[in-house]
Amino acid sequence: MTESTPINAVAAGVIAAPSSFNAVTVLPQNGFSEVRIPGEAYTLEGFRRWLLSEEAPERGRFTFVSGELIADMSPESYEHHNAVKVEITSVLHRLVRQRKLGRIFGDRILVSNPGAGLSTEPDATFAMFESLQSGRCQLLKSNRPGVAEELTGSPDWVLEIVSRTSVRKDTVQLREAYHRAGVGEYWLIDVQGEEIAFHLLLRQETGYAEGTAEDSWAASPAFGRQFRLTREMDQDGMWQYTLEMKDNG
Repeated sequence: MTESTPINAVAAGVIAAPSSFNAVTVLPQNGFSEVRIPGEAYTLEGFRRWLLSEEAPERGRFTFVSGELIADMSPESYEHHNAVKVEITSVLHRLVRQRKLGRIFGDRILVSNPGAGLSTEPDATFAMFESLQSGRCQLLKSNRPGVAEELTGSPDWVLEIVSRTSVRKDTVQLREAYHRAGVGEYWLIDVQGEEIAFHLLLRQETGYAEGTAEDSWAASPAFGRQFRLTREMDQDGMWQYTLEMKDNG
């Protein structure tokens, strides 16, 4: 470990990094507890061991991508992040259960692909039963009670909802890494502006391409349906979201 080892601590407040890099302490703002990142976490395998250990923090979102460790300690916005995530995962969870397609994994599940140099916690992940049974991706369970599980390999779908602190990570770094990892479908959603930006991205040989969309509807090969995301103000003046769904064709 050298002093050139990169760290990107987003909205973290103060970072105290010992010259030996035995550990880095991130002191977040807004009253959250500090997070101590051990020196071994600055490699992909060390990062995975740390986040699957009992020392893993309960708050924050952590990503290791292309040799960079990103610690995002910013609180999650309800209106522009959490409400979108809950709507999408609940609709897709019901669909997947009804059609017996596979498994939907919520946030805080570590998704890793060593070949792509990636280990991260998406907003949601989907793996078909066929992918799980073939070994294309695997759910690794820890022998230690209370320690998180890890999904390794190439999931069929991932979701990232862009926040003000995750623009570069979601739109550039993870977009490239998910492609390297063989993720077939990437939903990249940004609701911070005046209009919803719903990008249903399909994996091509050289990168992701926008899925076919007509009248704001986008076709999803992973789920075999067409989707669009809409919103309206509720009685408290906050945005509420609806993931609409219809059959292909």
